[in-house]
Amino acid sequence: MKILIIFIIGIHLTAGVIHSHSYIYTGTSGIPGFPEFVSVGLVDGQEVNYYDNNLMEMIPKQEWVKGAVDADFWKRNTQNIIGTQQVFKAGISILKERFNQTGGIHTFQQMYGCKWDDETGATDGYRQFGYDGADFISLDLKSTSYVAPVPQALITKQKWDGADAEYRKNYLTKECIDWLKKYVRYGKISLERKVPPQVSLLQTDSSSPVVCHATGFYPDKVMISWQKDGQDLHEDVDVGETLPNQDGTFQKRAELNTASDERKKNQFTCVVEHKSGDPIHMILTEEKIRTNSAGNNLLIIVAGLVVAALVLIAVVVVMVVKRRSGYKKANQSDAGSNSSGAAAQPLHA
Repeated sequence: MKILIIFIIGIHLTAGVIHSHSYIYTGTSGIPGFPEFVSVGLVDGQEVNYYDNNLMEMIPKQEWVKGAVDADFWKRNTQNIIGTQQVFKAGISILKERFNQTGGIHTFQQMYGCKWDDETGATDGYRQFGYDGADFISLDLKSTSYVAPVPQALITKQKWDGADAEYRKNYLTKECIDWLKKYVRYGKISLERKVPPQVSLLQTDSSSPVVCHATGFYPDKVMISWQKDGQDLHEDVDVGETLPNQDGTFQKRAELNTASDERKKNQFTCVVEHKSGDPIHMILTEEKIRTNSAGNNLLIIVAGLVVAALVLIAVVVVMVVKRRSGYKKANQSDAGSNSSGAAAQPLHA
């Protein structure tokens, strides 16, 4: 059984690459110091372009992406995204009325994108909206109609079903894939690089969980597990989400919640598996644990990485919750031949 598990893991980490291209729009209301509108474009998890209402300009975030677009791309898409910004601002006002809300903090998000398996040629995608961290409406490409999980979205579904749904389906199933393949071609060296993780054992104090922290790896697929005396440990283990670093790499953590006495009686090992090389086995010893109390500043560095990625994380966090809530994902795509993404449509009152 152990050999079978290792074999399956090996397939998971070495199979053909599934490339992705997505856009995330986030409109906010009532959050001091945070932009009212943010747009982030991603290719294989790398941030490739960025816009917010303070900057008022879409800018490239990777050097290679400049070669994949024409000279007027940034100006054209800046104008497009300014229009989307206005739609999102109006949308929050409309949704507050529908949900019978007045003040407070509110978020309205759209996430859409496509995926392409460079080995099988299979494609997939999605287009969905969220309000205040919950599903609001999404497009089901199989039925070419919108799915409204809450009553407040029914009026939007009625207005968007039909011609708009057909337009979005055509747009999302063809042009996004074309753009994705183009981006992969231009960013091949960067997107297909393999950077191994740096693994550390961290602990805030002697009574807190021990964290196995892997950072600096690329691509984002990584498996972190804990073993007790050579056997996989599932209880007392909490594996976190994969998060982006500011430099385009990723980080992930797995907490071990066992008492100090238990750790002394048994051998605990953190195993990190990444396609960049052989699995990393980090045996837990008191000498290897880095803590704030020991005067080590690694935890501060890790916190700095998270803070540096806060804007991106803030943009995706609500949609991550939404995608895990159980609603079916629709097949979609995103980038147009003349612009970076589909034009936003208003909700209407």
